[in-house]
Amino acid sequence: MDNIVENPRNVDKVDIIVGIPSYNEADAIAYPTQIASQGLVKHFPKRKAVIINVDNNSSDGTKDAFFETRTEVPKIYVSTPKDVKGKGNNVRNLLIAAVELNASAVVMVDADLKSITPEWIQYLGEPIFSGFNYVCPIYVRHKYDGSITNHIAYPLLRTLYGLRVRQPIGGDFGLSGRMARAFLSEKNWNDTVGQFGIDIWMTTIAIARRFKVCQTFLGSPKSHRAKDPSKHLGPMFKQVVRTLFDLMIDFEYLWKDLSDSLPSSIFGFGLGVDEKPPEVQVDTEALHKSFIAGFDQFGELWEKIIPSREMSLFKETCRMAKDQFYYHSDLWARILFNFAIAYRNNEISRDAIIDSMIPFYHSRILSFVNKTGDKGIKDCEEYFESIVRVFEAEKEYLIKRWDEDHKKLNHKLFKN
Repeated sequence: MDNIVENPRNVDKVDIIVGIPSYNEADAIAYPTQIASQGLVKHFPKRKAVIINVDNNSSDGTKDAFFETRTEVPKIYVSTPKDVKGKGNNVRNLLIAAVELNASAVVMVDADLKSITPEWIQYLGEPIFSGFNYVCPIYVRHKYDGSITNHIAYPLLRTLYGLRVRQPIGGDFGLSGRMARAFLSEKNWNDTVGQFGIDIWMTTIAIARRFKVCQTFLGSPKSHRAKDPSKHLGPMFKQVVRTLFDLMIDFEYLWKDLSDSLPSSIFGFGLGVDEKPPEVQVDTEALHKSFIAGFDQFGELWEKIIPSREMSLFKETCRMAKDQFYYHSDLWARILFNFAIAYRNNEISRDAIIDSMIPFYHSRILSFVNKTGDKGIKDCEEYFESIVRVFEAEKEYLIKRWDEDHKKLNHKLFKN
């Protein structure tokens, strides 16, 4: 790609980079940029540092807002060409810059962060200088924020690859220069990874390739543009799920031989944060309507994807009123596993498979909201832990169904 690069202070070698991926973030990028500089100066005073805005050629003045922010640390702006978009493409440019600048550590933070503190830079960066290759955040989030993480990415990643990483698509990470080179050498970069699939892709690769992965306490809740999962699904859902399923296929040889999950290393300590994360409102009416409408829109397709036993259990939920709607987590785990198997089989359009998952995803959030309406964040975290243990208990079901369908596919190919 013919990237646009502006390096006013001719930075050519650094120890640590803070990277901020963006697209049209002129109204938000100044704050994380300023705080990143403060964190680098305060916590890495002897390390040569730079802040890099990796952008998608924003048209709203993001570049100007970035450069106009006063910082002690030098800044570089890198943009994809005008016709290239996607967070993953921005992150790839950041990884390339890390290799070219021979950086030992890279910290990546979201451009719309409102709660970032100078200590975030410390907590994400220090583990890298202590020998870790990849750092994921631990922070307080509202129980209805991060629904793709809570109901798909976290339980599936932990069940498959055996490492407990609570925020695998949190958006704020630390990684080593070695990790950056490893990411760039991977052969499975695709259009989905170039978009919102990037976070789950990086976390999965780091775990599956046996790099040293840890989690770090950031000490304050994540405050950003929280979204109602019933209304603001956008392309992120499809891109994250596709990437998860693609990697399930690539790493089948690995996850089928793993039976238990283990805690990751944890850097730092819980800080007992009192501050509450921003409230997330959920339109339960929209969630319920989406699921009920899904039977009309995708019913025939679902019959091909989901075994009759699980499908009959789900049909019973249609008779439930919105406020009483609920089903057990083992059923959700099996539904998710069967969608992954159908995706692997590739006998049905993969786009159609992912599209037809959305009503089920909405039903899962509705079930969770109804179950946790009176629970606080701590109680919900304990509930999430019990849900993931249910997923792990259902892994034998996944492997059995995965292998049975594989044999059927091979038999069809042999007959043809």
